[in-house]
Amino acid sequence: MPIGVAVTGMGIVSSIGLSVDENFQSLIDRQTGICYLENFHSKHAAHIKVGEIKVSNEEFQERLNLPIDHSFTRTGLLGAYAAKQAIVDAGISEINSVRTGLISATSVAGMDTTEKYFKDFQEQPALQKYINSHNVGDSTNKIADYLGIRGMVSGISTACSSAANAIMLGSALIETGRLDRVIVGGTDALSKFTINGFNSLMILSDTDNTPFDQNRKGLNLGEAAAYLVLESEEQVQKENKQVLAYLSGYGNANDAYHQTASSETGEGAYLAIQNALKKASLKAKDIDYINVHGTATANNDLSEGRALQRIFDAVPDFSSTKSFTGHTLAAAAAIEAVYSILALRANIVFPTLNFQTKMEEFDLVPAKELIHKEIHHVLSNSFGFGGNCSTLIFSKS
Repeated sequence: MPIGVAVTGMGIVSSIGLSVDENFQSLIDRQTGICYLENFHSKHAAHIKVGEIKVSNEEFQERLNLPIDHSFTRTGLLGAYAAKQAIVDAGISEINSVRTGLISATSVAGMDTTEKYFKDFQEQPALQKYINSHNVGDSTNKIADYLGIRGMVSGISTACSSAANAIMLGSALIETGRLDRVIVGGTDALSKFTINGFNSLMILSDTDNTPFDQNRKGLNLGEAAAYLVLESEEQVQKENKQVLAYLSGYGNANDAYHQTASSETGEGAYLAIQNALKKASLKAKDIDYINVHGTATANNDLSEGRALQRIFDAVPDFSSTKSFTGHTLAAAAAIEAVYSILALRANIVFPTLNFQTKMEEFDLVPAKELIHKEIHHVLSNSFGFGGNCSTLIFSKS
């Protein structure tokens, strides 16, 4: 019997595509989604770059066939759009035919809308329907309602590792027999709050981000949503379903080092990777490709690189796909889970865009071009504020 929980469907929307196929083609074609902000006004719009989806909320409303008086924020719209894709990809026609749940991650939640109307709520009662969207659970509940899920529904918000933890929780619910099928992932929209917040930390770049480069200047924020359908092996065999990959391992650890910075030795990352390898019954040398967290900030890339050196005698091929999409916060781990599975199935290591100069602290160079090789196990890292570090391992079916 295969080790892990089966992935039977995927859905994604990002700045490089509105579907799995479009995202894959952009990765192959080196087509970046990094650009200047257009969808809303920000005083920083002229001097920062983002991974923005060039589709309006009204267009998503039409694509989802929502009534005109809906109360979805952009975070919920993106999430529903990607989650629906995943269900279709998994060939699910009756969502509640087995015990089905939804675990959805977000950090922005509905702030893209509540920040817009904050000063108008008292004077304009018609806008008050958006007040509840400020909390994390609102977009999750709306996605569940849109999909018709009547089983367990939960939201997770652990900063940039949120979607990885959603995927881990969904897997655990299947492994312990609580559910037969779980839709897992995350969604986040760009907002003034996050742009201003990350700008105050002085870690935003005014150029396209350059992960693991000596001259990296910071991250580009992005918006996206992605979901996986996880199913038990029993369910897969019962319905004779196609398996895209197996979530063979996962690990979570907290380095308790700093509110917004990773440990200088990569302790949290090291422990998360170690735990994931143990869960998957794999050795470090079994990993063929690493989708690194790779935010292009001074702290993250140094910390993650040191963790990789501690784990691997020879670090395998690695790359940061954030050079394509920007850092999509709570959605990042789900986006990169989709990319990890695409790499696994196509036997391709995706490139890191914009890399020029190796970091002086160690001899690590990310893949700069497409690499074609046999891939059996992909490791994907996601590290969040507060020291929350998570690692996923996907393996061939």
